Amino acid sequence: MKSNNKNILLLLMLYTCVLPVKGQNVYTLDECIEAALQNNVRIKNADNDLKMAEHDKKEAFTKYFPTVSAVGSGFIANEPLVQMQMSPEAKMSMLKDGMVGGVSAALPLFTGGQIVNGNKLAKVGVEVKKLQKKQTDNEVRITVEKYFWQVVMLKEKLKTVSTVEKQLERLQYDVQSSVDAGVTTRNDLLQVQLKMNDILSGKIQLENSLSLSLSLLGQYIGAQSDSIDVAFSVSDELPQSPDELLCNHLEALERTNEYGLLKQNLKASQLQYKMAIGKNLPTIAIGGGYVYDNFIMGQDQSFWVGFATVSVPISGWWGGTHAIKKQKLSVCNAENTLQDNRDMLVIGMQNSWNNVNDAYRQIKIAHLSIEQSAENLRLNLDYYSAGTSTMSELLDAQTLYQQSRDKYVEAYTNYELKKREYLQATGR
Repeated sequence: MKSNNKNILLLLMLYTCVLPVKGQNVYTLDECIEAALQNNVRIKNADNDLKMAEHDKKEAFTKYFPTVSAVGSGFIANEPLVQMQMSPEAKMSMLKDGMVGGVSAALPLFTGGQIVNGNKLAKVGVEVKKLQKKQTDNEVRITVEKYFWQVVMLKEKLKTVSTVEKQLERLQYDVQSSVDAGVTTRNDLLQVQLKMNDILSGKIQLENSLSLSLSLLGQYIGAQSDSIDVAFSVSDELPQSPDELLCNHLEALERTNEYGLLKQNLKASQLQYKMAIGKNLPTIAIGGGYVYDNFIMGQDQSFWVGFATVSVPISGWWGGTHAIKKQKLSVCNAENTLQDNRDMLVIGMQNSWNNVNDAYRQIKIAHLSIEQSAENLRLNLDYYSAGTSTMSELLDAQTLYQQSRDKYVEAYTNYELKKREYLQATGR
């Protein structure tokens, strides 16, 4: 019986140890980004938008082909529709019943460039959707990084809380011993206990925030929030300097999606201007067809026809000239927007680079603060043990240590985000 109990206990221990590992997936940052690019709804919608633009392009290409149409009709009447008295003895009637049908095809020879420019405009639409998809990819990447580093920051803060908890537990044991020995007043013990309560309260808030952040990350990458974790630990060593990330901002301009969209917008405005002119030019088309009927004389007959058409929009020029001038002003606006936003993009790159440098300086300051606060805590612990410092001073030193650790983690994760923003701002 005892042997069976031991076996059951062993199985329960194995089950407890193995189950969480089996049900949890640990993601690196790159894996989170890859999962989001595959599962996020914004990426799926951007893919569909691109496909729709490609269909528009294919539809525009069909305008080069002849337009083919077929028509057919029939009728029946109780009396002939046309009756003629040829002579007292002779009477002719027509159109009592019959049918007519035909097939025709028309090929546009000249449309003022509307078909050519329409195809070019559809091609611009595809390029715009490609650039917008890249923009969406970048936005998804930066959002994933925000959620990822938020989780990392909260996990690191929980580590700091655990370290402080252990320090307080040791301090509480020492103070309790001193109180029992009559060396220290009970007030010091109460201060330690109150501090532990504050730490536990903050720990609960951190755990709730971590759970929410994991849920947001899981939803964004298409994974169950209760089955994921992130694989990253903030190092106590300073990260690498961002100097190697710096590039020529004017050269980087051509790589950015935003500048590409501005140029495509100008190209689209120019094509729309040409199409506005084309709508007011003559159009020429040729065609032919086959016709069959049997209702005129009641006999079957069929024939082939050919035709050519020239259409000149004479009255259309009254309003057309204003449409052309309006579109020309639209081209001027697109040129102005391109130049203005070009300068703003360069300014944005410089500002993003400044943010990276500022974030790195904050890391160095926070890293130095950890060393100073740790030394301050050690000294206050020695002073308290020697009776030359109060418990309040010791707990204040411990609070400063915890705050310095938290600020370092916040500065570290902020630096990683600023690097990503700068890389995207410079088209990388």
